[in-house]
Amino acid sequence: QVQLVESGGGLVQAGGSLRLSCAASGSIFSINAMRWYRQAPGKQRELVAGITENGRTNYADFVKGRFTISRDNAKNTVYLQMNSLKPEDTAVYYCNADCTVLTGTVESRWEYWGQGTQVTVSS
Repeated sequence: QVQLVESGGGLVQAGGSLRLSCAASGSIFSINAMRWYRQAPGKQRELVAGITENGRTNYADFVKGRFTISRDNAKNTVYLQMNSLKPEDTAVYYCNADCTVLTGTVESRWEYWGQGTQVTVSS
């Protein structure tokens, strides 16, 4: 199995910065795309940013120019640098990874989620 563990959330004032990390571990053959989602109270989970295994990135319009996603393939880790934070960025942030798992000689592809980390931005 594969586990994703997020860290780096917390409380910050508007205009401040946080850096989230998500480390993947377990029976990983390779990690394809990695993504960050968020879910605010009473709202649906939404995609924040994604990065392919080759480093191609995409961002939701509401974070463009403020957030940066990156990854360290050697460490199976994805990061989300969040700058110029706004109160509306308050949410639980979830890491998501599309992994290829090797079981014996059989490859299979699965999607995994982390447990989430709370980000609270005060005004």
